[in-house]
Amino acid sequence: MAAMKAECFDLVEKMNPSEHHTVFSTTKRDYRDNYFINSADRIGFFFEDGALDENGQLQVDKHRSLNKIGHALHVLCPAFRRMTFSDKIKKLVRSLDYEDPVVVQSMYIFKQPKIGGEVVPHQDGSFLYTEPLKVMGLWLALEDATVDNGCLSFIPGSHKGGLINNLRMIRNKATDGPSCVFTAETPTYDQSKLVPVPVKKGSLIAINGLVVHQSETNTSDRSRHIYTFHLYDNKTAKWSDQNW
Repeated sequence: MAAMKAECFDLVEKMNPSEHHTVFSTTKRDYRDNYFINSADRIGFFFEDGALDENGQLQVDKHRSLNKIGHALHVLCPAFRRMTFSDKIKKLVRSLDYEDPVVVQSMYIFKQPKIGGEVVPHQDGSFLYTEPLKVMGLWLALEDATVDNGCLSFIPGSHKGGLINNLRMIRNKATDGPSCVFTAETPTYDQSKLVPVPVKKGSLIAINGLVVHQSETNTSDRSRHIYTFHLYDNKTAKWSDQNW
């Protein structure tokens, strides 16, 4: 964990904010530029809403400005690669009946103090679709995740009902417009059913691709750094060519 945090710090130190102008927000669904799609096989830097002014200039210290870094940390960064492909992870994934697990994306999420953005309720299968749907996220707390600093919350049993509204984010075939579009409106979830799951530093949560989950805005003065990556089973499921 210390090695991943140190490597992340170095990435941000070397990052030139003027070369990265994309804000990440799950509440706005704005995919008008190609920066997000082009980050699939490289390291992209995504800022918190409000971190950049109207000219794209950084308004706060860059170490406090980022929402996340993604999406190929597991390929390009040694500390994250060691974690992702460790024997512990391999043993865990195979124990959950993944016969040919393939990692498709990885992210470092900061959840900055006071401003760390909300991640609205969603199913990972909407963004990483396979047929049949066999997708899993592994979410590692690099710091204590509490109710105050934005731990995960889940709707128990929600993975049993399939992909709600068949909501998917897919590549836009049109030559103009956003790079990705959604196939349906976001479902209305019963917020009263969400159960917060605070965990200690070093805890790992395995997230079924169909379970509804979210995290609230970080209202505390403590960050909530995590490393997460997603995989699917290439033996029993087909990766959709419509995925971003």
